[in-house]
Amino acid sequence: MRTARAVDGVLFDKDGTLFDFSATWDVWADGLLRDLSQGDAARLYALAAAAGYDLENRRFHRHSRVIAGTNREAAECLAPVLEGWTLEEIEARLMVSSAKAPLRPAVPLPPLLDALAALDLRLGVMTNDTEYGARAHLRSAGVEHRFHFIAGFDSGYGAKPAPGPLLAFARSQTLDPSRVVMVGDSRHDLIAGRAAGMACIGVLTGPARAEDLADLADAVLPDIGHLPDWIAGVTG
Repeated sequence: MRTARAVDGVLFDKDGTLFDFSATWDVWADGLLRDLSQGDAARLYALAAAAGYDLENRRFHRHSRVIAGTNREAAECLAPVLEGWTLEEIEARLMVSSAKAPLRPAVPLPPLLDALAALDLRLGVMTNDTEYGARAHLRSAGVEHRFHFIAGFDSGYGAKPAPGPLLAFARSQTLDPSRVVMVGDSRHDLIAGRAAGMACIGVLTGPARAEDLADLADAVLPDIGHLPDWIAGVTG
């Protein structure tokens, strides 16, 4: 039987939270856009503009729709430039390509997750990426088996900022949502957490700045490595 505590579960976003956003996705996007452009400079710049990507500095603009959007939403951004491609073909290309992205964990993940598991916490991941991509990334990082729940926008629970997928995690682990912490790097993550009645932690390993997250977060941390200390503080 679980002992009484303020936190019984932690649900993580993936990109910008478990994995450093810029070191992973800015690098991936540059290669993807150049590949899709097939050497056509005009198409390359049109694709970058559609994705909200700065080619000169090789990074996403902070307010790019792609950053917190679903795989489908990213495909919809690129579709007007990719004449002759169906939306489904673009989605499939993004899914397969992103599963091979050059991952950079925000912190060493195995020791952090083991420390949280030692506190008898249930651990989950909910991302607006595909479940295929999420599992591929977590497997590559050697931590897939450390999570009790893994979902993408296509797993049947919906996508953030709706609370449905967060509540699905709580139901699957028989947890009171008020005793779950949602950890993410975007307003989408924290809006979903608030709507689900969860505590919300923002982290600064994505494009958002502290002031972008502060009004929705119980705390804004430099990265997820600070999470055990925060949990210790709220549980006494």
